[in-house]
Amino acid sequence: MSNALAMSGVTAVLQYFLTLLYNDPSTQVGGSVTVSAIAPDIVQHNLGRGAGTQLQVNLFMHQVTPNAAWRSVERASLAPDGITRLNNPPLALDLHYLLTAYASEDTQAEALLGYALLMMHENPVLPRAQIGAALTHLPVSNPLQSVLSLSGLADQIEMIKLTPATLGREEMAWLWTALKADFRPTFAFNVSVVLMQNPLAGSFAFPVLSRNIDVQPSMPPQLLTPPQLLEVQLPGHQTAAAPGDTVTVTGMSLSGASLVALVNQRLGIQYPPFAPSSVAGASVAFTIPNDPANLPAGVYDLSLLFTSGGGQVVARTKSLPLALAPTILASPPPSVSGTVVTIACAPDVLPNQSASLALGVNAVPAQPFNAPAASLSFQFPTLSPGSYLVRLRVDGVDSPVSVDWTANPPAFTGPFITV
Repeated sequence: MSNALAMSGVTAVLQYFLTLLYNDPSTQVGGSVTVSAIAPDIVQHNLGRGAGTQLQVNLFMHQVTPNAAWRSVERASLAPDGITRLNNPPLALDLHYLLTAYASEDTQAEALLGYALLMMHENPVLPRAQIGAALTHLPVSNPLQSVLSLSGLADQIEMIKLTPATLGREEMAWLWTALKADFRPTFAFNVSVVLMQNPLAGSFAFPVLSRNIDVQPSMPPQLLTPPQLLEVQLPGHQTAAAPGDTVTVTGMSLSGASLVALVNQRLGIQYPPFAPSSVAGASVAFTIPNDPANLPAGVYDLSLLFTSGGGQVVARTKSLPLALAPTILASPPPSVSGTVVTIACAPDVLPNQSASLALGVNAVPAQPFNAPAASLSFQFPTLSPGSYLVRLRVDGVDSPVSVDWTANPPAFTGPFITV
């Protein structure tokens, strides 16, 4: 998720790309162009009136509204004690902008707007890599140049999308009257969605140890000719697989499957397809590769590939989600210094992944890190003496825990940290 600098980061990214656009030699507007991001009345005061006005394009965020799709996902809530935070949902926002062109010669303002509109039309979604590059190459004239790269804007789960907005004559007249500036050629557009989240301590529910399932008889499914995946079966009652685990995926018409494909869209990872260990008509088994540098924890799209004799992929099943879990290493053992807990983990956690540590049910986010990390530190508000079940959550996937299933009821047996 993004932090409180996300809105400023969106404006800075748009200003950066507009500056590159007008500095391109192929952009012919009759002179150099200044790209600003301030209120129109300030632009008008700085430019003055009459002939000789320099070419300028101004980006102004005039309104912020809640995003309708994310608004009702969940709200921040507290435990019955009124202190413990149970969850920390993101603040989802849509940003509304005015793009205004300033020029004093014939047709120049139209040319300025034309180039900008065409750029936004051809790039309605801002790629994560370009957002990250823009935020790390902002000009020193930006007062937040040194901190906007830490906004997390490029790593939030939602992509940044640009859409035109329609403002009627009355809305436009009212808006420019409120701005106390003379109307200039303007294009209105929206940016959606920005997800801001404060990295506060939260709470993790314990894993479910037993379930009561009522099965009702029904008609058996008809055999489907195309290959189809139905279920991913993980070992040891776990909800996620770890490197070295054997995973079985069940389905129909799977006897010709020759490769397993794992893709993580958010991280941009397409792991090289690998051969399964066993293949049958209704199931395929494979071992999770132990490749910590190239296969980080997270949720992957699992699919099976069917190849020809020459190795060409001729068919692919639809995907099922497969969670790959992080592991808390026993060596070196976790350490506690005051209220700071440090653990070693595998695979490495990437800087654009979210990581939290739970001691019992109390969880806090990881301290900032800028490179793939095999060791993470976590600052807890308070730590009372005792023994705590410890779990590491990376991109929503929890590290495995040990359970004594012979006990009644089942009981957790580790891993524990003693404070």
